[in-house]
Amino acid sequence: MLELVDVHKSYVTGPVTTEVLRGVRLEAGRGEMLSIMGPSGSGKSTLMNIIGLLDRPTNGSVFLKGRELMKMSDDELSALRNVCIGFVFQSFFLLPRLTALENVSVPLVYRKWGGAAIRRRALEMLEKVGMGEHAHHKPNQLSGGQQQRVAIARALAGSPALLLADEPTGALDADTGRDIMALFLELNASEEATVIIITHDRDVARRCARRLRIQGGLLEEFTETDARGAHPSGKTS
Repeated sequence: MLELVDVHKSYVTGPVTTEVLRGVRLEAGRGEMLSIMGPSGSGKSTLMNIIGLLDRPTNGSVFLKGRELMKMSDDELSALRNVCIGFVFQSFFLLPRLTALENVSVPLVYRKWGGAAIRRRALEMLEKVGMGEHAHHKPNQLSGGQQQRVAIARALAGSPALLLADEPTGALDADTGRDIMALFLELNASEEATVIIITHDRDVARRCARRLRIQGGLLEEFTETDARGAHPSGKTS
């Protein structure tokens, strides 16, 4: 479903070139749930932007559902991103003047759905994440965990093939974070979407069936033993 082949990403600042990604390889099939860990500055955000079609690699190839993205125009990438990818962020990014229902409706408005269909789908998604009773509440009337549930409902509204979550529990307390991870696991099973979670939290990473870390500009798989601090397996993806 998703494939990165020898992906490099460099940034040039004056005479200095900084190589952040140094040949990343990744294959993720339909319905997989995986985490990507790494310390601050390791390239997690850069990798997320490339996977999410928000940025292009300097070199290498990215394939989504069999389509090579490097050959697509910015408009084509934007259209594909809207159809195929749902985003969940640490800071929720809900529009403060809109209700939960209206926030979840936003991606469907861009798809030019009809009003009645948008309302039905948005309510369905809010019910799925346990927020149906809060459909008409604005973000400032919701707790952090509730706001994140609304953000997840918004990401799911268009039935994306890929759900990309960037530190989705980072702004939440431990108990609420565990609840949100349980929701991701449930949705991964019921929606059959591929879920990629970018995180620095080992507990979050351990709850994913497949775990990777970014190190030295490369991705490598690691096991439960590695997550507890043992030596890496050395297997690359």
